[in-house]
Amino acid sequence: MSANHNSPPDGIPAATVVIFRNARDGGPPEILMTIRSREMVFAGGMAVFPGGRVDPADFNLGAMMGGPLDADEAAHQIAVVRETLEETGLAIGLAGNIDADKARAARRYLMQTGDLESVLDHFGWELDLPQLTPFARWFPKNEKLSRVYDTRFYIADLGTGAVEIEANLSENTHLFWTTAQGALDAASRGDIKIIFPTRRNLERLALFEDYAAAKEQADRIPVRTITPFMGEREGKSWLEIGEDLGYPVTGEPLDTVARG
Repeated sequence: MSANHNSPPDGIPAATVVIFRNARDGGPPEILMTIRSREMVFAGGMAVFPGGRVDPADFNLGAMMGGPLDADEAAHQIAVVRETLEETGLAIGLAGNIDADKARAARRYLMQTGDLESVLDHFGWELDLPQLTPFARWFPKNEKLSRVYDTRFYIADLGTGAVEIEANLSENTHLFWTTAQGALDAASRGDIKIIFPTRRNLERLALFEDYAAAKEQADRIPVRTITPFMGEREGKSWLEIGEDLGYPVTGEPLDTVARG
């Protein structure tokens, strides 16, 4: 593994996932969000989707996989599996004899070892990465942020069924299910805070009546790296993205933008 996986000159590799579940009332699907601890350097106190940086062990495991994915893409998807299990206790992107009790035990084992490969060996599970669908990639390299992450976004579906989640209090203060529109409404009320990429993704997610619709659009629109740029509308400075990326809202006045 080359050293640039730790601190590449063009951004810290990261991955995040939008986890869908069916609403109990038959309404729009719910998605899982987490409010990061205010002590976190990046996006502290902000509501985001589960995920984090891609670790060296993720790259190592990705390089060993083979199959249709290149090693770099596999590493990002593996990071999603690992971070989701660690942060939320949910087992996505995994196959085998999995139930709620085993998922809790696997989470404890992962937090002890920090190594997803050890979890797979210990529980006899396998990676099932086709459960993840690439959705977007955001790399705000033009912005003056404390850390610049090159983040790949994925979507995944839990379907129905009771699921238990509990916060990993070292990183998260709160985990909650909400509709995409519900999260946008909560941000408008000031109940939660969201950064520019999260707001744009929530607006896109609010378009979909179910996971199948989200996956159809994600499969149809190729993932291209989104780097927000400065623009001007009616004499005001705006932070903008491209018009053909699947997002219904492509900009926001600079003076209202929340940054990490």
